[in-house]
Amino acid sequence: MSREASVEQAALLREYGLQVTTQRLAVLRAVSERPHSSADDIDGIVRTKLGAVSRQAVYDALGILTDKGLLRRIQPAGSPARYEDRVGDNHHHLICRTCNRMVDVDCAVGYTPCLTAADASGYEVDEAEVIYWGRCAECVAASPVPAPDLTTPTTLDNQPSIGTTSKEKDRRV
Repeated sequence: MSREASVEQAALLREYGLQVTTQRLAVLRAVSERPHSSADDIDGIVRTKLGAVSRQAVYDALGILTDKGLLRRIQPAGSPARYEDRVGDNHHHLICRTCNRMVDVDCAVGYTPCLTAADASGYEVDEAEVIYWGRCAECVAASPVPAPDLTTPTTLDNQPSIGTTSKEKDRRV
């Protein structure tokens, strides 16, 4: 990271009323370089750069930087919390089910339709977390889903019915 970027990050910490520490700067740098990383990944990056730093110091820095709004914490279902420095907008995420790669996705429409709940129950909605799940292009290319077998005809009669017993199925035939 350039000296200029480091100076900007130090100024940002001061702007948010935070003391500038080597650990906080290293955490900001790590999240900036590798967005969507877990706390453990960030800890590894910071330890590689700084050497002797406690895991707790890294976790504390992540906590305070998130609380102050300098970082955003995302925790998709079945995944450890991840951190990013893209804050202040209403973007979403797309996660590959195969390799767990996460990418940012801008709101689907020019305005923020996800902030207009069908029934907000009196809440003033200011943020929505939308996560799209699928497979990234690399995982699709590596293991394409096999094409359906078109040699065996498929009819409703040979498809299992949810909640239908074999006796009920025999009566239909």
